[in-house]
Amino acid sequence: MAVVAAQVVELDIEEQQIDLLKFPSDDNQWRVHNAKVHAKHRGHEAMHAEMVLILIATLVIAQIVLVQWKQHHCRSYNLVTLLQMWIVPLYFTVKLYWWRFLSTWGMFSVITSYVIFRATRKPLSGRTPRMVYKWFLLIYKISYAVGIVGYLAVMFTMFGFNLFFRIKTEDSMDFGVILLFYGLYYGVMGRDFAEICSDYMASTIGFYNFGRLPSKNLSDDICAVCGQKIFVDISEEGILEDTYRLSCNHVRNKCVVVTRFKCT
Repeated sequence: MAVVAAQVVELDIEEQQIDLLKFPSDDNQWRVHNAKVHAKHRGHEAMHAEMVLILIATLVIAQIVLVQWKQHHCRSYNLVTLLQMWIVPLYFTVKLYWWRFLSTWGMFSVITSYVIFRATRKPLSGRTPRMVYKWFLLIYKISYAVGIVGYLAVMFTMFGFNLFFRIKTEDSMDFGVILLFYGLYYGVMGRDFAEICSDYMASTIGFYNFGRLPSKNLSDDICAVCGQKIFVDISEEGILEDTYRLSCNHVRNKCVVVTRFKCT
């Protein structure tokens, strides 16, 4: 029956084509093409619905797997997602010739790789924590400023202020979205790399070991991160650097970004 129905449909289309060809015009040609498309995709609605259900189920299962992976193996999850976010854009930038992003990505990768190299050396140099802090603080400030400018550019365009300066809406919106992307991307990358560096440095110094007890104890006048003597009290305002108390009650100089300092 299905074959017979298909043949009937084809005959109907051929008859419509013969009738329409008697009066050739763009409108008739479009009707013939539309009839062919409908005949070709007849009965595909059930298949499309099945594909949508499979997609939704795959997304739900993938989300559950990712959440369980993050809860039970947080370190491997953070490392894999960070490497993917760092490496995957390189493929698309080269393929699509986004040289502007590739140049910023290259500079960020080279400098960050050197900072990570210094932060993972043993023994740890006394200047390394300060260098790590300065670099990732700079990344944070630049990303924050770029993101704010991008957000203002998007709002500027949505309210139509770009028309007063004779700027095309497409150009103004593209400028804002690109800046938002740059600020978010490098801000997240800098945060995650700062966490890795701070964990390695704390482990190297001995105040924190991955999954084990720390091998050093802190005295009240020693920084919990770099191990140097503290000269500025918590209640005082320093000239070059300030002193802070962590949530674990350890005291540190303003010498390194510590986002996940673990204490026992």
